[in-house]
Amino acid sequence: MPELPEVETVCRGLREQLSAKSEVVSVALSRKKLREPMPKSLAAKLSGQAFIAVRRRAKYLLLDTENATVISHLGMSGSWRMAATDEAAQKHDHCRINFADGRSLIYHDPRRFGLLLLAELGAEQKSKWLKSLGLEPLSVDFTAAYMLQKAKRKSVAIKNFIMDQKIVVGVGNIYAAEALFHAGIRPQKLASRVDLASWQRLIAAIQNVLGDAIKHGGTTLRDYRNARGELGEFQAELFVYGRENENCKTCGSPIKWLKQTGRSSYFCKVCQK
Repeated sequence: MPELPEVETVCRGLREQLSAKSEVVSVALSRKKLREPMPKSLAAKLSGQAFIAVRRRAKYLLLDTENATVISHLGMSGSWRMAATDEAAQKHDHCRINFADGRSLIYHDPRRFGLLLLAELGAEQKSKWLKSLGLEPLSVDFTAAYMLQKAKRKSVAIKNFIMDQKIVVGVGNIYAAEALFHAGIRPQKLASRVDLASWQRLIAAIQNVLGDAIKHGGTTLRDYRNARGELGEFQAELFVYGRENENCKTCGSPIKWLKQTGRSSYFCKVCQK
């Protein structure tokens, strides 16, 4: 599933390619529903409008016109691409937004687990998908003191805790594993037993890992492509994720694997305590 760096990369790519001068002339939707049915009012709301901003909240893309916001989640296999309006449709294209300048913005999703919703401009935070989200990990509010307070008396593993979207958003499985490695903390350690100094290391590691992943265009392990159809490159920078039994890049010990609440975790028994 695309995580924060991948969604941020798509956001930046769309921001570069969409022009406030490009007016929507038509919208075509497939008859197949995504995780939720696509709104029937999408064509009427967007026609005659132009996208004036592209934003990200957690793993959601927010595409603003003058009177509405398109809320998009990429799910497991979703992607947006810009194409010429006369380009033939591909299998699994579900939404095609045609502009007056001869281009189209197309949402593609083979597994159909993504979301494509609509909200009044400025009211997107009232959506059930966004209203309970936690802090952005790259914001100044995401601090060791905040996480220490939230983790008090929490009998949950630290990896699960930092992946809780009500606490902090966008720290998915790949980046949680990598950040914990760089902070020297094992994924199964209880969140309530992480002290302030360890939280300071972990906050810095989360922000550094996410920042580096964004610089590399995200991580492509299976389906992910950015708005230009390009693969991410951060997979070459991974220290532990997906490297079970391979040698640790720091100490040479074999990387270990365990399953936590149905998700794969990778760590080094020597470098992480």
